[in-house]
Amino acid sequence: MQKIKTALLSYGMSGKIFHAPFLELHPGFELLGSWERSKKLIQEDYPELKSFPSFESILEDKSIDLVVVNTPIDTHFEYAKKVLLAGKHAIVEKAFTSNVAEAQELAVLAKEKGLKLSVFQNRRWDSELKTVKKILDEKLLGEIVEAEFHFDRYNPVLSPKVHKETINSGSGILKDLGPHIIDQALYLFGVPNAVFADIRITRAHSLVDDYLDILLFYSDARVRLKAGFFVREPNPSYVVHGKKGSFLKSRGDVQEDELKVGKKPNLTTWGTEQEGQEGLLHTEIDGKIIREKVPTLQGNYYDYFDGVYQSIVNGKSEPVTAQDGVNVMRIIDAAIQSNEQRKAINL
Repeated sequence: MQKIKTALLSYGMSGKIFHAPFLELHPGFELLGSWERSKKLIQEDYPELKSFPSFESILEDKSIDLVVVNTPIDTHFEYAKKVLLAGKHAIVEKAFTSNVAEAQELAVLAKEKGLKLSVFQNRRWDSELKTVKKILDEKLLGEIVEAEFHFDRYNPVLSPKVHKETINSGSGILKDLGPHIIDQALYLFGVPNAVFADIRITRAHSLVDDYLDILLFYSDARVRLKAGFFVREPNPSYVVHGKKGSFLKSRGDVQEDELKVGKKPNLTTWGTEQEGQEGLLHTEIDGKIIREKVPTLQGNYYDYFDGVYQSIVNGKSEPVTAQDGVNVMRIIDAAIQSNEQRKAINL
């Protein structure tokens, strides 16, 4: 099997939790190491890997095929552009860039260079989102009228990560949690006709937005996306209503929590939700009204990395394309404009 030699641009939470375990599991990747600025941590977990002293040392290493840009959002454009100019494929964390113009420039550059560029929207492979997609694919709800997605937390304390709480082009909930549910909405329903958004600051002493309420206008449906830090009793994370029925599902994906405590992913039991987290389907099938729990599909971020492998080695489309990233940034830019003007923005 062809090996894709890969380097990370940081080994903090995302490198340690979301990337390294799956790159290690997949037989088609060879993780060479990570750029580490001050703390040298990667060799504690992977003694055989290299701690690169600088970004330039990664760019100049001819053996590296793929670079994971998992640094603060306001650096994504600069680093990803340099990676592509160095002739290397790239995975870029969400939010893809700081604005849509940057996203479009990267998409064009990757195409010109004949390189693969993918946005790390791993939440498409969460167990609950996969289950929602199955319900929609099987058309169990009839024509969709409305949907509401939540990414809620109860956490009034400011983040200790300075870049997340300092005013910069990548800070705030809209570009932190927002890309998860925006991408999921576009993945399931496509690009809307218009966007309306209410973006606020609710935490004491916060300098950056920490609440969002985005309404996506489709020709025959509306999709609402909400995220905030003052939700002690969570709403269902996914609510979809169609002309035949409804489906409700709480957030139950176990992958992040298991990765945080050091569990290693696998290809059999990984991403299996605990019993009692099943979604509720209340609909009409063949003239019969049913109201029942629906077993949750397994989630596995491995499938994202396998998609990247297939795109590089076999020429398939990336699992999340640069255009997907552009579309998410279009929504984010429109949401900012809508919030400022207090009106819906046509796309």
